[in-house]
Amino acid sequence: MSTHNAWEERPTLVGRLGKGGTLVLLVLVVLFPMWSVVVTSLASRKTIDAAGGMVVIPREFDPSAYLSIFSGGTVTQALWVSTVVTIGGTAVSLVLTTFAAYGLSRPGTLWHRPLLFVFLLTFLIAPGLVPTYLVVTGLGLKDSLWSLILPSAVSAFNLVVMRAFFMGVPTELVDAARIDGASEWGILFRIVLPLSKAVVAVVGLFYAVGYWNAYFNSVLYLDSSDKWPIQRILQGYILGGQSPAVTGNVPINLPGVTAYPPSLAVKMAVVVVTVVPALVIYPFVQRHFTKGVMLGAVKG
Repeated sequence: MSTHNAWEERPTLVGRLGKGGTLVLLVLVVLFPMWSVVVTSLASRKTIDAAGGMVVIPREFDPSAYLSIFSGGTVTQALWVSTVVTIGGTAVSLVLTTFAAYGLSRPGTLWHRPLLFVFLLTFLIAPGLVPTYLVVTGLGLKDSLWSLILPSAVSAFNLVVMRAFFMGVPTELVDAARIDGASEWGILFRIVLPLSKAVVAVVGLFYAVGYWNAYFNSVLYLDSSDKWPIQRILQGYILGGQSPAVTGNVPINLPGVTAYPPSLAVKMAVVVVTVVPALVIYPFVQRHFTKGVMLGAVKG
């Protein structure tokens, strides 16, 4: 009689085939919509009309939708706004979260426990839409790009994860740095942060994706359409049923390029442009996820 547990036994051939088939099926379920969106964004009007909507099998290649949205119109302006907000917001959030997490990770700091309790309280009690709106308008941030950054500048979850990671830094290194005369700033920048690249990368990705995908704050606080981020434009195109207003002249002297791209192709091109940045950045920080998030979740 075997003394091994069930999960310690080698899986059977049927089990391995079943797991592999399930994984392949899940991957296909995820990739199929993405494939359809990309193919439709590159399809010609004739192909879209023949398919009656979304295209699955590519037939004629037509990049006019991408040429249109990058020709200096509304989408180009929205992409620029989203890029500025994402880069600036991520920088502001990382600085504030790092400083707060380091201060709360050091025992004996001023008002350590009350401040930590205030941050943790936001997990249970949300500030509410109306108070947040009154604060933003009262500070004069209405119709400003700062209204997309400051209300969500610090996430309590990211703060707790980074604080727990900082608490895992060996105290011997910190004590040795203090004996050598290092200040708190020196300890943070020369000891703690170089050892915490994983959690900084993960938290930075969380903030960047959050800023890039956020659109609700722009609905509340932005009145000028030239300050709308790409997600606000995408929401109007896809959910609101608006026709993409592209400006600029699309070159028509290229093979397979039409002067006026199909509306559905432009919508799908906006979707692709919106999703691509996160897909490009994620592989570079994916290797830090296990170390950055799991260690921060276990400790603290």
